[in-house]
Amino acid sequence: MNELDLFQALTESERANLNNNEFVRPSLSYWQDAWTRLKRDKLAILGLAIILIILLLAIFAPLLSPYEYDEQNFMVANEPPNFEHWFGTDMFGRDLFVRVLYGARISLAVGFLASLINLFIGVIYGGIAGFAGGRVDNIMMRIVDVIYSVPVMIYVILLMVVVGPGLQSIFITLGISYWASMARMVRAEVMRLKNEEFVLAARVLGASDTRILLRHLIPNSMGAILVTLTFSIPSAIFTEAFLSFVGLGVSAPMASWGVLSSDAMGMLAIYPYQLFFPAAAISITILAFNFLGDGLRDALDPKLRK
Repeated sequence: MNELDLFQALTESERANLNNNEFVRPSLSYWQDAWTRLKRDKLAILGLAIILIILLLAIFAPLLSPYEYDEQNFMVANEPPNFEHWFGTDMFGRDLFVRVLYGARISLAVGFLASLINLFIGVIYGGIAGFAGGRVDNIMMRIVDVIYSVPVMIYVILLMVVVGPGLQSIFITLGISYWASMARMVRAEVMRLKNEEFVLAARVLGASDTRILLRHLIPNSMGAILVTLTFSIPSAIFTEAFLSFVGLGVSAPMASWGVLSSDAMGMLAIYPYQLFFPAAAISITILAFNFLGDGLRDALDPKLRK
């Protein structure tokens, strides 16, 4: 039997019906396809919504409140949550709701600063080291090893001697040390990808090393970068909270979440709500960033695109 006999030609009516019901996948750009994927992840959208709500509350809610974050009123000291003070008051009669929202400004600013440092320093530095290889890579990574080997606490203590405690010391500390782990991860990803066929094809077409690094290697490492970036933001928030908790970070009367937790520890057994709200703010924020980061990893990974 001839192989062509296994096939049967379509009739005119079947051809017309096929043409009228042709399914064509719409052409989407990389970011349009990523957004479509992200919208399917309910936890990622929930995390994004929580982050946006916290940002809006941190920016606008303290402006609309009748209380200032440092306004003291001993007549209402240590009041439990009520209709006038939603989160209650502290030992000085300061409204905890406003102080928690004001603390969100500081904590989120520290987290976003860490992410920017990772993107602009860690990604580029690690990409160059991994792509160059050889002696250049060896020298650059030894610098990273030196920076990574010094504990963050040492940087903070040294900066306190020079510039004093406060938010400025935390920002400088993050600027010095926080990009090292990102540089290591990006270097490993670039070294894994630089011998792939698409890099060879780009070289054959005449692409420069800079274009290969910025347009091919780093975008193809975006999934791993976003995962590391997701953990860097809550890690930076924890770092600020811990430093403020032990008295090396933000100074009173500024109200970061670490300062609020430190102030509440002395009265935990009597007024547990004073610790509950800043601790809950830290937990919810970090959980939201983790949800969003997992969703972005799945949406932006080129291997998962169809």
